[in-house]
Amino acid sequence: MKRYGNLYKKICDPENLWQAHIRARRDKSHYIEVRRINRNPEKYLGPLQKMLREKTYKTSPYDVSLRQEGKKIREIYRLPYYPDRIVHHAIMNVVENIWLSTMIRDTYQSMPGRGVHLAAGRIRKALDDDPKGTAFCLKVDVRKFYPSVDNDIMKRIVRKKIKDPELLWLLDEIINSTMGLPIGNYVSQIFGNLYLCELDHWMKEEKRVQYYYRYCDDIVIFGECKDALHQLRYDIEQYLNDRLNLKMKGNWQVFPIDDRGIDVVGFRFFRSHTMLRKSIASGFKRKIRKIERSWSFMTETKIVNGLMSYNGWMKDADCSGLRRAYMTPYIKKIAACACARSGRKVPGALL
Repeated sequence: MKRYGNLYKKICDPENLWQAHIRARRDKSHYIEVRRINRNPEKYLGPLQKMLREKTYKTSPYDVSLRQEGKKIREIYRLPYYPDRIVHHAIMNVVENIWLSTMIRDTYQSMPGRGVHLAAGRIRKALDDDPKGTAFCLKVDVRKFYPSVDNDIMKRIVRKKIKDPELLWLLDEIINSTMGLPIGNYVSQIFGNLYLCELDHWMKEEKRVQYYYRYCDDIVIFGECKDALHQLRYDIEQYLNDRLNLKMKGNWQVFPIDDRGIDVVGFRFFRSHTMLRKSIASGFKRKIRKIERSWSFMTETKIVNGLMSYNGWMKDADCSGLRRAYMTPYIKKIAACACARSGRKVPGALL
């Protein structure tokens, strides 16, 4: 396997740090610290380059908060915009494509062009093209994945593709900044995919599993034999425990696909059709009601931005009834009123 060196100078390059700032500030231009750097970039990026070159950079203390996500409560770690988030983007500018090249085709989340819509299309195609080979489904996920990542194993995996000692110093500094992978760190997303990348290759190359899909730590596998999937579930559990020091959640399932839908990547897949996950459909209805109550105080941009993500979800699902009941009557009215105030036409995506 090819390993890469001479990368650290590219990370420290002034142009790369500037591009990292551009990427990191996306959708964050209202942050006070972002506006401060925008006023005088050289004042901040110059010292940051010096920190990196002299290896005096240290990860800042994390601001840890709790977030309710359904029934779960997650610890969210937040780093300052300067210098940490700029440093993370500077690293990713240089090494992201190196790490992406190691991923199998059916690994998704937090990678360019590999979101829920591609995953949904691949799953839908498998169900349509091979009813016999997709007779049964195995669903598993990892127990407390991000906090459970072993730092030493993570560093070993990073070294499989990176041999630049200066860059390894920087990556080790970030990995050692906390136990496990901190949810909220920009680099944690790619680190999480890297951590399970060996499992992906083991499944495809040694176990010869044809229909294997992973979205972060959620794994879906199709097969024609229920007993074979039960054995595969046991093998995955052993692999996670022995090689990655991870535990499988106890809510794993093996079931016939024709008897129930597969709830994954925000959709519920049935043999004959695809539906939105109930929580997403409910969120869409709440958004419509919220806009109806306050549309007179909202700008056109806020209305459109608030609905476009749901419009994207519905394009990959068979939900014409939901669209007719909510999208058509309400959005046309709301968008028309908002656009009338600005003198613009109603966006075609909403018609």
